Amino acid sequence: MGRAEKVVLAYSGGVDTSVCIPYLKQEWGVKEVITLAADLGQGDELEPIREKALKSGAAQSLVADATLSFVEDYAFPAIQANALYESRYPLSTALARPLIAKLLVEAAQTYGADAVAHGCTGKGNDQVRFDVSIMALNPDLKVLAPAREWGFSREETIAYGERFGIPSPVKKSSPYSIDRNLLGRSIEAASLEDPSVEPPEEIYLMTKAIADTPNQPEYVEIGFEQGIPTTLNGTTLDPVALISQLNESAGNHGVGRIDMVENRVVGIKSREIYEAPALLVLIHAHRDLESLTLTADVTQYKRGIEDAYSQIVYQGLWYSPLKQALDAFIKKTQERVSGTVRVKLFKGNAMIVGRQSENSLYTPELATYTSEDQFDHKAAEGFIYLWGLPTRVWSQKNKG
Repeated sequence: MGRAEKVVLAYSGGVDTSVCIPYLKQEWGVKEVITLAADLGQGDELEPIREKALKSGAAQSLVADATLSFVEDYAFPAIQANALYESRYPLSTALARPLIAKLLVEAAQTYGADAVAHGCTGKGNDQVRFDVSIMALNPDLKVLAPAREWGFSREETIAYGERFGIPSPVKKSSPYSIDRNLLGRSIEAASLEDPSVEPPEEIYLMTKAIADTPNQPEYVEIGFEQGIPTTLNGTTLDPVALISQLNESAGNHGVGRIDMVENRVVGIKSREIYEAPALLVLIHAHRDLESLTLTADVTQYKRGIEDAYSQIVYQGLWYSPLKQALDAFIKKTQERVSGTVRVKLFKGNAMIVGRQSENSLYTPELATYTSEDQFDHKAAEGFIYLWGLPTRVWSQKNKG
């Protein structure tokens, strides 16, 4: 790894990224560290974080409000793709990484930095997502990862920071490792590392326990235009407001919790807890609307594309050629995916109870069993004969 003169550091305000500032300067000879904190709707007050970076030795401390881009350019395409990693995880954390990488690369260009840095360790997925995204966006930039190399324990990290005026946490922080943005929260570590242990209720913030949810269901109507959610209960909302309001409604009914053992990019299995109320409901509703508006062959073929897309995003390949090619396919499929889906939220469940679209391929006079039926029943016999002919011939040739 080459050394650098000026570095843009992805900064969260936590111990690790704060210690990265003096570490880069003292141990690796970096002359100037510029920090960048990304506001992705996580709800944190970012001014104290900005000031902490300066007190920790940053030459400049940047704050980027990227929440709208996060939803429009990353979440919405993932919804169009019905992206669920290993059929369960809606990529709420993974989707943030290519955007943060883009912000780092843009800041490096603006401020003339020759490297970017992050505080990821060597065991997680995020190091892969950051490094590969940065390589794709600017292959000439160096990528520095101090926490991947310094080998400090938690106590040693705090002690190192104290030597350079970074205060230790005033109280014992949560034993859990938590990442949050507008789309959801991921929670891991501590007791959760035992996959047989039920997660304690204290870890959840966006979703209510089933026992505390309302005893009456709530109905929400989600309107889509070409696969993108645009309205909630008939009201057109901006993307951030739509996600925020649906998070509140779904979370209030206990919808959006995921407890899974997933396969990390680096080859290990990890027990992960996620909360992603709005994102899960939107994917669920969007997929249902596709069943109404897409032909059978497109719907069925798209399922394989969705699985590939989810793996690509999870594995940090957002800016890869294959991802771009899949984007083109998905965008084409969405041209007629417009309409409204009615969802019933109740006791941890989000049930689709109705859907309608001007582009609906559902034909009542073909589907009905009443006297209005226009389906040609006589045509079925010939169709079945031809459909089953290969099986019949095989059976005749293989008797006994």
